[in-house]
Amino acid sequence: MSKSKKAAVRIILYLLLLILALVMLTPFAWMLSASLKLSKDVFLFPIQWIPENPRWSNYSDIWSKIPLGIFIANTAKLTVIITLLQLFTSSFAAYAFAKLRFKGRDLLFMGYIATIAVPWQAYMVPQFIIMSRLHLNNTHTAIILLQAFSAFGVFMMRQFYQSIPDELCEAARIDGMSEYGIYAKIMLPLSKPALSTITIFTFVAVWNDFLGPLIYLTKTELKTIQIGLRMFISQYSAEYGLIMSGSVIALIPVLIVFLSLQKYFVEGVASSGLKG
Repeated sequence: MSKSKKAAVRIILYLLLLILALVMLTPFAWMLSASLKLSKDVFLFPIQWIPENPRWSNYSDIWSKIPLGIFIANTAKLTVIITLLQLFTSSFAAYAFAKLRFKGRDLLFMGYIATIAVPWQAYMVPQFIIMSRLHLNNTHTAIILLQAFSAFGVFMMRQFYQSIPDELCEAARIDGMSEYGIYAKIMLPLSKPALSTITIFTFVAVWNDFLGPLIYLTKTELKTIQIGLRMFISQYSAEYGLIMSGSVIALIPVLIVFLSLQKYFVEGVASSGLKG
């Protein structure tokens, strides 16, 4: 293929990617536009992408109409704690499954990973009964305990650890380093891409979680931002302009985390599949 044809193909591919990116960003642009409108103007057709009279007061009204600061603080608390716990439990268990030899290791790993195929709705009620009997309903502890472990995180970390040569661990053992030392001083520093990938997945999932907090949290002072925004929906109407402005605010931390870790994200996903 000549250079001119290669250049033409590359330009076409870039144009297709640009069009796809614009399509994917359209809902976010609509949300941003709707956040500056009155509720009655949100669903007007044709869409007025740039409001004639932007209602910037939506971003100030939302703080006074609901305790948004409390909701954000609760969401941040749960997200940070659960993300840190999942990083620890996933990486710690994955080290054992990838680098240690013990009877029944592979069978135990396959059984644990098989839980990914079980939908949460199948064991949602038993979990609720357990939390009720432990008197953990209406507490953040219930959500933290239920989400502190991730089979998907263990799978990703194990795949990444298997791409690290076993000779590093063997050399450290010969030098007298314990398994805990190998995990903390060798494996963790080498696994930044995988840890960053799990951080993004977990942060986004917990921050945007709606059904979990809806089931376990009924007190206003314990609610997260996702169920807090539901307070703008009544039986007969909904304040869509305020809901959209709250959604924009809720999106900011997710964007910050993703943009901060994006350079490790692709590397982590790719390297976790190098070795089965």
